[in-house]
Amino acid sequence: MQHGMVIIGAGECGARAAFALRENGYEGPVTLIGTERHLPYERPPLSKDVMVSDAHPLPRTIAGEDQFNEKRVDFIAQSTVSAIDRSAKRVVLEDGRLVDYERLLLATGAIPRPLPLAANSKHCVTLRSFDDAIAIRARFQPDARIVIIGGGFIGLELAASARKRGAKVTVIEAQIRIMMRGVTAEIAEVIAARHRNEGVTILCNTGIVSIADHARNVAIVLSSGDVIAADLAVIGIGATPATALAEASGLETGNGIVVNEWLQTGDPDIYAAGDCCVFPLAIYGGRRVRLEAWRNAQEQGALAARNMLGALEPHQAVPWFWSDQYELGLQVAGLSDEGTQTIRRDLGDGAFILFHLDDDGRLVAASGIGPGNAVAKDIRLAEMLIARSARPGADQLAASNVKLKSLLAA
Repeated sequence: MQHGMVIIGAGECGARAAFALRENGYEGPVTLIGTERHLPYERPPLSKDVMVSDAHPLPRTIAGEDQFNEKRVDFIAQSTVSAIDRSAKRVVLEDGRLVDYERLLLATGAIPRPLPLAANSKHCVTLRSFDDAIAIRARFQPDARIVIIGGGFIGLELAASARKRGAKVTVIEAQIRIMMRGVTAEIAEVIAARHRNEGVTILCNTGIVSIADHARNVAIVLSSGDVIAADLAVIGIGATPATALAEASGLETGNGIVVNEWLQTGDPDIYAAGDCCVFPLAIYGGRRVRLEAWRNAQEQGALAARNMLGALEPHQAVPWFWSDQYELGLQVAGLSDEGTQTIRRDLGDGAFILFHLDDDGRLVAASGIGPGNAVAKDIRLAEMLIARSARPGADQLAASNVKLKSLLAA
């Protein structure tokens, strides 16, 4: 049997890589292995549209079964890889099946970080899969008491969805404010105010002492001594990269599977991409990061496919994130913690963008929030400026009558 391209992990990254191999002219076998029963699907809707749609939701698949057949991608569902035999260039499935590879891509993603206090609670859950989302949606009922543990992107999107379904929502955050990672305090306060206006209780700088199940609810004892009774608690305290398989096979890990600028591990025939890998960001001088982002998963899946075919194309994309909560759209291009000064541009109707500059005046990030897609165009232009290592004047960035597009030509 001909050795082909094997991809472990059938999420956004893995599925995009499988089809990118065909788009780039590869004619050999392509095998995509996933643990879930569904065809590969988009995950961003899980905390938003899946929760609030009027009709019973279905997975938003990345490709249909006919497309897998047409492109000759062998999708193995509901299967777990138990080992990688690097010397034989073979993966071993739990059911004993063996799949040989020429090149291997690890797109194993990330898993919700567990809360040890909730380990034995049947009323505390996490969100990662479509089936998780359907189970949580069923509990988001009018007047249900919902607690969200963790004030990050996913937790707050779930809080907004729960309120839209009429639930009573409390968010518990251990840090001094919500969205500590990747979002400035100025934008975080806009989001917090919107949630409070919607009736969400937000408790920051608050720890959890204990969690105890009762027959139909859970009691959460806070560091303040207060006790919150909830019909359901959703834990959203971040995610950890799924590196166990890589570690067991002797690949280097450290906050993710370690890869070079081509997304190649220490084994030249094994690549890693998406949420599971830590990689150098060229735009920030090779700073190593791990990104949990939809577009990064897409981009790295396609890049890994090209490099598995010998392209030797370095990763050069600017990070980009987004979140929708109520009518607000949040977008971030770049890494704001690279900046040392911030310039604000007001766009009207409550929308604004914060431009983050480093000590040399180089634009390193832009964060924006406003109704709908109010900031989308300017964030896209800012992303292009970041990619060019542009040094626009602070007065130009602040002036809403100065079009960002004109700065690209400067």
